[in-house]
Amino acid sequence: MGNGKFILTVLALLSFQKPGLTQTGPVPFQVKEGLFDHSKPENLGLFPAPGAETFTIFRPQEKDNKYNHGAVLMPFKGRLYAQWQSSSKDEDAPDTHVVYSSSPNGKDWTEPKTLVPQWEGGYKTGGGWWTDGETLIAYINTWPSRPGALREGYTEYMASTDGGNWTTPQPLLDNEGRPVKGIIEQGLHALPDGRIIGAVHLQPGLIASPYYTDDPSGISGWTKGSMPNLPHSGTVSRELEPAWFYRADGAVVMVFRDQENSFRKLASVSFDRGKNWTTPVLTEMPDSRSKQSAGNLPDGTAFQVNNPSGNKNRYPLAVALSTDGKFFDRAYLLRSGGAGLQERRYEGRYKRAGYSYPKSVVWNGYLYVSYATNKEDVELTRAPLEGLSE
Repeated sequence: MGNGKFILTVLALLSFQKPGLTQTGPVPFQVKEGLFDHSKPENLGLFPAPGAETFTIFRPQEKDNKYNHGAVLMPFKGRLYAQWQSSSKDEDAPDTHVVYSSSPNGKDWTEPKTLVPQWEGGYKTGGGWWTDGETLIAYINTWPSRPGALREGYTEYMASTDGGNWTTPQPLLDNEGRPVKGIIEQGLHALPDGRIIGAVHLQPGLIASPYYTDDPSGISGWTKGSMPNLPHSGTVSRELEPAWFYRADGAVVMVFRDQENSFRKLASVSFDRGKNWTTPVLTEMPDSRSKQSAGNLPDGTAFQVNNPSGNKNRYPLAVALSTDGKFFDRAYLLRSGGAGLQERRYEGRYKRAGYSYPKSVVWNGYLYVSYATNKEDVELTRAPLEGLSE
């Protein structure tokens, strides 16, 4: 992005505000007709991202944990860090714990180390990363054992200045200094002016809510944005597990998986840097009702990474791109189904074929996308930025 365009974007983010905006508005973005060819389910008719490469972070052997999921990446002091949840066989089992690995180049990865061990009070999963450049923050989602079907938890964090030695877990704090009562969504990132935007799934249950902070460390000052949730039954909101990007006009767009099985993304927009959000609406972006990723390339190009199958299939894995964040008119294949998808080797509860829960980060000239293949192999695909910006 040229300096002039970057400055205009920042000014738009700071000044293009509509306080109190909560009404349902127009769909925040459009998708080019025919962008995905659903008559070709293995690749949706997409060409591979130019120069894309795939690397294995962790592939379990017989002696290793067979269930691995929720991989998230973060660059820190010249290395790329990966965090994920791991267990012997089943999803969210009592032996679930959080591990991490690191790499100097995105290709060669260290053996996983335990970040958070098994917890007798329930289980803990990875909440992703944040860094101000000097300290690496690991978020931990804590799920206490509860009677009945109510599922809810809270967020803690651990800090490290060297990527190897960690503080004890501490509660994530809101803007009044109180613990945030909810589960943080992975994949935090910041506006050009530094404001960190993410989401928390609030108690009671899991109610998806945008959150933001101006604390560069990412450990305090978290403030709930105002967003009307769509009607839903029970204690889990219809919209879940969001990601976000900003548009060229300064608006911020948050996209969600839709629990009502539309197999399209929901989206909400904020014109005031995350304080107020419109009621989520259905978009034309196909989805697999799964976790996703989104963001902006250094030149401002908006991207969305997901499984745009339009059904429950978590393949292929693709990235859709938009110059202005309003019209997604091109997309590339990151991983295909069929022969491009390795077979699942081990059984386990909730394991399924495909590339689950992608999360992304830009580092050293590449867009890196991490995911769990078949919920057992932790992998990443990286694509050179110059190929995505054409």
